[in-house]
Amino acid sequence: MNATNSGTSQSAAGENAGSNIDSSGAGNGDKKVKSEKELERERKKAEKQSKFLQKHAAKASTTSAESSSKTKEKKAKAAEKAAEEEVPEYIESTPVGEKKHLKPFDDPQYKAYNPIAVESAWYAWWEKEGFFKPEFTADGEVKPEGSFVIVEPPPNVTGVLHIGHALANSLQDLLIRWNRMQGKTTLWLPGCDHAGISTQSVVENTLWRREKKTRHDLGRQKFISTVWDWKEEYHKKINNTLRKTGCSFDWTREAFTMDEPRAKAVTETFVTLHEEGIIYRANRLVNWCTQLKTALSNLEVVNKDLPGRTLLDIPGYDKKVEFGVIIHFKYRIEDTDETIEVATTRIETMLGDTGIAVHPEDKRYKHLVGKNAVHPFIPGRKMPIVADTYVERDFGTGAVKITPAHDPNDFELGKRHNLEFINILTDDGLMNSNTGDYQGQKRFDVRFTIQDDLKKLGLYVNKKDNPMNIPLCEKSKDVIEPLIKPQWWMKMRELADEAIKVVKNGDIVIRPESSEKSYFRWMEGINDWCLSRQLWWGHQIPCYFAQIDGKQHDKTNDDLWFSGRTEEEARSKAEKALGDKRFTLKQDEDVLDTWFSSGLWPFSTLGWPEQTSDLAKLYPTSLLETGWDILPFWVARMIMLGVKMIGKVPFSEVYCHSLVRDSEFRKMSKSLGNVIDPLDIVSGVPLQVLHDKLYTGNLHPKEIEKATKYQKTAFPDGIPQCGTDALRFALVGYTTGGGDIAFDIKVIHGYRKFCNKIYQATKYVLGSLPSDYVPRATGARTGKESLAEKWILHKLTHTAKGINKALVDREFAHSTTIVYQYWYSYLCDVYIENSKAIIRDGTEEEKQSAIDTLYTALDSALTMIHPFMPFVTEELWQRLPRRPEDKTPSIVLAKYPEFDAELDNPEAETAYELVLGISKGIRSLMAEYSLKDKAKVYVQTHSPAATHTVTTEMSSIRSLSGKGVADISTLTSKDAYPAGSVAFAVSSEAIVYLHVKGRVDIDSEIAKANKKLEKTKLGLEKQKKILDDPRHQEKAGEELRKAERQKLDDLETELRALEETVEQFERLKME
Repeated sequence: MNATNSGTSQSAAGENAGSNIDSSGAGNGDKKVKSEKELERERKKAEKQSKFLQKHAAKASTTSAESSSKTKEKKAKAAEKAAEEEVPEYIESTPVGEKKHLKPFDDPQYKAYNPIAVESAWYAWWEKEGFFKPEFTADGEVKPEGSFVIVEPPPNVTGVLHIGHALANSLQDLLIRWNRMQGKTTLWLPGCDHAGISTQSVVENTLWRREKKTRHDLGRQKFISTVWDWKEEYHKKINNTLRKTGCSFDWTREAFTMDEPRAKAVTETFVTLHEEGIIYRANRLVNWCTQLKTALSNLEVVNKDLPGRTLLDIPGYDKKVEFGVIIHFKYRIEDTDETIEVATTRIETMLGDTGIAVHPEDKRYKHLVGKNAVHPFIPGRKMPIVADTYVERDFGTGAVKITPAHDPNDFELGKRHNLEFINILTDDGLMNSNTGDYQGQKRFDVRFTIQDDLKKLGLYVNKKDNPMNIPLCEKSKDVIEPLIKPQWWMKMRELADEAIKVVKNGDIVIRPESSEKSYFRWMEGINDWCLSRQLWWGHQIPCYFAQIDGKQHDKTNDDLWFSGRTEEEARSKAEKALGDKRFTLKQDEDVLDTWFSSGLWPFSTLGWPEQTSDLAKLYPTSLLETGWDILPFWVARMIMLGVKMIGKVPFSEVYCHSLVRDSEFRKMSKSLGNVIDPLDIVSGVPLQVLHDKLYTGNLHPKEIEKATKYQKTAFPDGIPQCGTDALRFALVGYTTGGGDIAFDIKVIHGYRKFCNKIYQATKYVLGSLPSDYVPRATGARTGKESLAEKWILHKLTHTAKGINKALVDREFAHSTTIVYQYWYSYLCDVYIENSKAIIRDGTEEEKQSAIDTLYTALDSALTMIHPFMPFVTEELWQRLPRRPEDKTPSIVLAKYPEFDAELDNPEAETAYELVLGISKGIRSLMAEYSLKDKAKVYVQTHSPAATHTVTTEMSSIRSLSGKGVADISTLTSKDAYPAGSVAFAVSSEAIVYLHVKGRVDIDSEIAKANKKLEKTKLGLEKQKKILDDPRHQEKAGEELRKAERQKLDDLETELRALEETVEQFERLKME
C-alpha cells in the first residue's frame, strides 16, 4: 500500500507531518486476491507517486530549495555551490583490489558529494574479496534463509550498453543486493550473447566501410576470426560498464553463448530433439532477407502498416519504392480471345505465377475451370485455372493469381492443386533464370518496368490505393520475401502447451498481468520455429548430410541427414542407416538461430549438460527480469526448453520492465541519436562529444543530421555528471509496472542532489559523534528516548517494513518513494535538524540518547538504501564506527533492516507529528504575515491527548518554531478565539493563532482569508461527496474510510478557524 497523508491540506511541506507508511505487511493474515481493476488503480497510483518524485528531483536539478530563514538559505546555496564546484581531476591512491583508503572530508575531492571520488576503488575490492559469490553452508548446501538466483539476460556483443540495459541491471542488482543482505545464498551470473545476425551485420558493415571488403573476400575462417576480435573488444566494454554501474555479479561464473560449455549444451539439445523427431528438415516458405541473405523467424519480422500509396526507402535502391497499391492486369486464356483479370500488390511476382484460382460456384468463371491462362513474358508457361473455395467471389475480380513459391497462401493452394513451384529470385533479390528477359534485374526495378510492359501488350488495367502492411526485416529494414528453402524446423505445439500449463498452474508467475496475457496470446497461436540461419557467425548446425557416392540426392531428404555430438557419432548413425553404401559426410554450413542458444541460458550457465553442483542447488533460478518486448523471442523459448530438457521450469518468476523512450516518448534508436550510453550519464559528457559519437556508427549522413538536431534539443549543455547512484535510483523510480518510460536527464541529475543530501547528512552526523564514540550493542529502545527519538525509530521500522513489502511485491517505484521519504522528510528535514538543539543544549543523558538514536537512524538509513545506491552508502558506512562485536567487512554483507515491533510506537508518532504540525503552523503564519520577531502565539488543543503533548513538548515546539517567537500560550477548547489573531488549523486536534493586530494590512488580510475560506469550502464539499458516494461505502476498506473521515474532520476544523479569522479581522477593522 502507498504512503498516505492524514493531515489537512496545510500539512507541513518538506516535513510530511501527517505522513504514515502503511503498517500492514506481508504475512499478516490471508492475502487478498486483487481484481484487475484494483491492480490497475494501484499501478496508476504508483505512476503518480513516481512522477511526483521525479518532478521533485527534476526541480532540484534546476533550482535550490526555498528556505524559511536567511541562514538556511545561505547554507543551502553554499552547499549547492560546493557540490557543483570545479575540483581537480580525481586520482585514486588505493592500489587496485585493496580496501579503499578513505580521505578526510576536508579533502577538496570530499568537501561535497563527488561521484567520481565516492565511486572509485570500491568495486575492485568487492570483487577481489568475493562478496558477490554465492555463500553456502559449511557442508556446501544452500543457507537456511534460502537462495535467490538471477542469470543475467545476456547483452549482445554488437556494441556498448544503453540506458535500457542500465534499467534492467539496476532492478536486478537491487533485488540481488537486497536478498544477499537478507542472508540468502545469492547468485547473479553474468554473460553475453553472440547475437548472430546483429553482430555479423555490424561487422560486415564496418568491414565494408573501413576496407571496402565483404565477408566473402575474407573467407569464412578469417571472417569468423574478425568477428571474434570484435566480440572481445565489445565484451570488455560491456563488462567495464557493468562494473562501473555497480552490478554485483559473480564474475568467476561468467558465460558466453558461444563458449565451449554453452556450445556443448547447444549440440546436446539439437541432437536430442532431432533424435526425437522434434527437430526436422523441410522445404518450406521462409521469411528471406535479401540484404542479410538469411532466413528469419516470424518474430524477427516487423509489419509496417501503410494507409495507401507510400514511397519507402529500401536498402540497395537509390530511389524510393512504391508500396500500398494494388495493380489489376489480365491474362489471356489459351486458344481463345478471352482474358481473365487478376490483381496483386506485388506485380513483380507475376513472373512466378503458375495458376489462377476461382470460386467453384462463381458463374463468371465456371466455363474457364480446367483451361489454361498463358503467361505473357515466359514463353511456353501455361497456368491452369482451378476452382477453390479459398477464393472470395465478392473480393476484387473474384480471380486470384497463384504464386506458390512466393506467398504463404498460394503455397497451400499450389500444394492442393499440384501446381508448379517456381522460384524467381536469387538470394540477394535479383531476378533469376526463371524470369526470362528480366533475369539479373532488381526485384523492385522490375516492379516498375513490368507495368510498362503490360501496358504495351494491352494487359494493364489500372492501379488503386490499397491499405496494407508490408513485412520488414527488423535488423536491415529490407522488405521480406517469402522464398522456398530447405531448413531445419522445430515442432512447437506440444512444447508450447506444456509452457502454457506451467504458467497457468502457478509454477511461473509473469508480471505485470498485461505481459502474462501477451505470453498466452503468442503461445496459443505459435507456429513451428525455423532454426536455420544462412550466416557464418553462430553455432554451426550439428547435422551432416550423407552424399552417397555416384548418386544425386535432394538435400531436403531428412533420411540422409544425421545429427551428432561429434562427426564420429554422426558417421556411426549414417553407417547404421545406409549399410554398406559408400558416402561422404558434410556438415550443414548454416548456423542456428541465436535464440536457440539463448533459450538454454538458465541451465547451460549452471553447467548443463554436466550434472554440476550449481545445477543441482541453484536451478530453477528465482527470477527473470527483462523487457516485455522479448517475451516471445526469448522468455517463452526458455520456458519450453527448460521444461523439455531439464523437466523443470527455468525460473519461478518473470518480471517485465517497461521500455525506456526518449524525452519526446520515441523509441530509442541510433538513427534518432537518442541512444544513451550509461557511462555518459555517470561521468557527464559535452554536447560536441555526443555529436562526435554519431560518426563512429553506421548512420547515413541524413540520419546523423537528424540525430544531431535532437541532441541539441535534448542536451543543449551536454549531459551533466550524475554518478552511478543517482542513475540507478532514478531508473528504479521510473519502474511502476505501467506504461513505457519517458527518459529525462533532469530527473537523474536531480537525484544527484539527493545523493549530496545523503552525503551532507552523514557528514554532519559523523561530525556530531564524539571522537571516542562507541555505538550501543543494538539499536533497541532504552526507555530514555525523547518523543522525537521515539518518532524517528517508529518511522525507521515502518520504512523498513514498507520497503521490504514493496520489493516483495515488485513495486519498485513505490520502494524508492518510501526510502526517499525517510531520508529526506524524516531523517534530514526533521530528526537531524531537531536533534541539533538537544545535542547542543541538552543534559548529558539527553545528548547521549539523541546521539545513539541518530547513529541508529543513520546506520539503518544507509543500509536500507544500499541496494539502490551501492557506492555512496559504502563510502559513508565505512566511516561510521561499528557496534561492538560487529565484524561485518562491508555494507554489501550487512543485515537488511526489518520491521521491529519494539520500535513501533503509533502514539509517539501521533504526538510528535502534532508537535511538528504546530511548529510548522507557527512558521507558516509568521512567513505569511511577514512577522520576523516578537511574535505572540497561542496553541489551542481539542483533546486531552493533544493538551498533554503540547504541555510536555513545549520546549520542542519553541525550538522548532524559530527565534522570532517571543511567547507561546496554551488554550483549551473552551477558551475564546484570541482577539487580534489569525488562525492555522493544524488538524482537528489543534489550532495555532498568531497575534497580528497592529502589524498587518487588515483589508488585504480579509481578502486573503476569504479566498482561503472559499477554497476550503470547495474541498469540504468534495470530501463530503466522496464519503456519501455509495461506491466508496461499498468498496473502500475500513482504513481508507477512516482516513477519509479524518480528512473531513480536519477540513471542518480548518473551515471554523478561517471563519473565525475573518470575523476577527472584521472586528479589528471596526476598532
